[in-house]
Amino acid sequence: MSNRYASPLPAAVDELWERRAELSPGDSAARGVVVGAVDLLDAGKARVAFVADDGEVVVDERAKRAILLSFKVLGMARSQVGDFQHHDRIPLKTRFEGVRVVPGAIARWGSYLAPGVVLMPSFTNIGAYVGEGTMVDTWATVGSCAQVGSNVHLSGGVGVGGVLEPPNAVPVVIEDDALIGSRAMIVEGARVGRGAVVGAGTILSASMPVIDVQTGEELGRGRIPDWCVAVGGTRQKQFPGGTYGLPCVLVLKRLEPGQRHDKAALNDVLREHGVNT
Repeated sequence: MSNRYASPLPAAVDELWERRAELSPGDSAARGVVVGAVDLLDAGKARVAFVADDGEVVVDERAKRAILLSFKVLGMARSQVGDFQHHDRIPLKTRFEGVRVVPGAIARWGSYLAPGVVLMPSFTNIGAYVGEGTMVDTWATVGSCAQVGSNVHLSGGVGVGGVLEPPNAVPVVIEDDALIGSRAMIVEGARVGRGAVVGAGTILSASMPVIDVQTGEELGRGRIPDWCVAVGGTRQKQFPGGTYGLPCVLVLKRLEPGQRHDKAALNDVLREHGVNT
């Protein structure tokens, strides 16, 4: 945990973590501490990670520890919603103030959904944070501890990967105003910058090189810059057995900061290169 950040969760979580091998669902005192901590995540009063003023991602290790401990201190329980029965350690979320939840959407306890979020039939896992006005479209997945900003559109079938262990690992972060195209996969603690548009089917992992097609410059790995249009691509590399294309992400165009996404204009940019959102 950063020295600049004091977790709002109780220090008792760290004490339990040190003796986690001894814990079981029969330990009612430990269960009370852990449930109280995860309840703060569920209510949005704490979160697993956030982008600090200096642009770096700060991880609350104590929050991740609380989530991992919940699997130790919560027993298997049966629950039912209509005709559907569930058997799990982690219950379903019950707080949906200001959130539109379409039938078929599933969100687990310990995830936070801000007012104005729309959940189409989709899945949101424990520890995830979804900001105001964000659309989680049909069959999209928001993995454990993923941090999704405000006014983001996760298009149909998008996979936002979960990063739970180790506790200090940076989760996937998608910043405000981003648009993630259908069936794109953002995994392994990768990051999508503010206002970025990610083309359909793009795969971004923490080790994936991101390249500016105008200059050929590698901009970094695992992070798409703010306010740009990016798509999946390949780059050639010579091996002893021949030349092969390795996956990468290509930045096709820079957008003006604050520029709202004009779907028609964006589609023209992407179609020029044979891809769509």
